[in-house]
Amino acid sequence: MQDNALSKWLPPLMAFCLSFIVIAALAPMTGIQIDRQLDFWLLWLTTMLILALPVCYLEIALAKRSKTTALQALSNLTRDADASQKWRLAGWLGAVFIPFLAGGILSNSAQILNLSALSGIAPNILFAVLAIAAFAVSFIPRQWTVLLTTVGVLASLIAANALGTSLPAWHITSLDFSEWGSATVLALVASGLGLGLYWQSSLPAVQTQDSASKAALPIWFAQLLAVAAFGFFAVSSAIPAYVFAFAAVMGAGLILNMAREQLQQRQLAAAVQWGILLAAVFAWAIPQISAIFNIALMLWGLVICLIYALFAGWIMKISHLRKSMNFSNEAFYNIWRIAVRIVLPVGIIAAIIAVIGKLF
Repeated sequence: MQDNALSKWLPPLMAFCLSFIVIAALAPMTGIQIDRQLDFWLLWLTTMLILALPVCYLEIALAKRSKTTALQALSNLTRDADASQKWRLAGWLGAVFIPFLAGGILSNSAQILNLSALSGIAPNILFAVLAIAAFAVSFIPRQWTVLLTTVGVLASLIAANALGTSLPAWHITSLDFSEWGSATVLALVASGLGLGLYWQSSLPAVQTQDSASKAALPIWFAQLLAVAAFGFFAVSSAIPAYVFAFAAVMGAGLILNMAREQLQQRQLAAAVQWGILLAAVFAWAIPQISAIFNIALMLWGLVICLIYALFAGWIMKISHLRKSMNFSNEAFYNIWRIAVRIVLPVGIIAAIIAVIGKLF
């Protein structure tokens, strides 16, 4: 267990780094158009407010209620709610998704490295090297990994701008329905929401805090800052590609560490733990299906958020989450509950339809 000083800055710092790394790796490889389009960024800001913020509060409230990590907590939460054990699937989907996300980060980083610096080496070979390094990093104490990831992210931003990254001017384009899907993916999946990562990293802090806002708002603002930073970032030469690859390895190692901790708390055999982690990461080594995996990554992440919204909004007892939230005003809780019960499911389902619609 981390001490109180570390527990306060660790979740928002992790939110900043993880959001930046996932967006930088995911956006170029999934066709998400975010090329300084002012209208798209305003749409993204809307999704951050009406979708990401309620999910962020949801994770912190469940952390306060359960006092353990997501995978372990679902057993207790479903019993408290007298709910079907099928809802525990959300925890398993998240626990397996975390190493799958790590594989996606490393695979797409290998693609960027291949295009910008190492064109003579096959992307799947580069991916294997990065993946092995990330597994090694996963054994470093978490607070040090967060610091190293932060150094990598900041160095990536400095290197990209110092080497004359050419960015287009801000401009306005016409919005279409498919962009809702892209904005929602950036707000939820690319920010790591719904995976229990902020739930897990905030556990030491939330036990001593009387209100969920003290943990949720810093995480949410850190995610906003990460995407704002990404608006001034592009890999256009070898050095930024190398530096970003370092940040990606650190970030992937960090979340692999957290995934392993969740699996350990379920008291799975070591062989099963490593089988899940290795299979989820190295599935990305097959170059022919990486494009399919990028789509699966987006849809899988959205489905996890949808399940949590339905469970918290419609299955859990009202009194449980009201106490965990501890809002200063009852109206704030009612607004949050409406967002989780109605706005989130409708918004996520619309995003899933939009993502699938891009395939046809």
